[in-house]
Amino acid sequence: MKYLIVNADDFGASPGINRGILEAHQGGILTSTSLLVNRAASEAAALLGRDASELSIGLHVDVRDEGPSSGADFRHRVHEALQTQLRRFEELLGRPPTHLDSHHNVHRRPEALPEFIRFAGQHGLPLRENSSVRYFSKFYGRWGGRTHLEQISTESLARMLETEIGEGITELSCHPGYAEPDYPGSYAAERVVELRTLCDPLIREVLAASSIQLTNYARLDELVAGAPA
Repeated sequence: MKYLIVNADDFGASPGINRGILEAHQGGILTSTSLLVNRAASEAAALLGRDASELSIGLHVDVRDEGPSSGADFRHRVHEALQTQLRRFEELLGRPPTHLDSHHNVHRRPEALPEFIRFAGQHGLPLRENSSVRYFSKFYGRWGGRTHLEQISTESLARMLETEIGEGITELSCHPGYAEPDYPGSYAAERVVELRTLCDPLIREVLAASSIQLTNYARLDELVAGAPA
């Protein structure tokens, strides 16, 4: 069987991103998201998430850029971020996260990864790129300092689903939202295109034709337990 988790990063980053993620879940194929707990829009995101019973919500750990980016001090900052942000997540949602990843994939850094793996194991959380779920990141519309809207078009996503989603469980990473003038990130207009693509009815037709079943991280244990040896 082919299972697909469609996970939006940056829940809580801004009101427009919150709104776009909920819209992609309610009117599109988005099944999962990852929450930033230390932003001005985090509480609003948590309130929206509590009402979305079918949306799995993970912890999007944000290790701030202040201070050393390597060495023992950096590892300590990672350790502290994991502990404090998990507590904040549980305060906001009233439950633990369904999965674990990080802002700008900081968990990939050699100094950070052991801390993330240890933390994920302690709390029974699937960690991006370190679990039974394959991570698929090609649905992204900016690299080399330039925008590539063709990469996040409906036609492009349909082609990816048809040719690159295989047997097992895959997480397709996405970043839908509405652009806001005061949002500090460079990935803005691309979010609107992602949202439009994720909500295009053609994508559901492609999923059905390709025998791809949508799922989320809340169901991961049951899917893994039911998989053939």
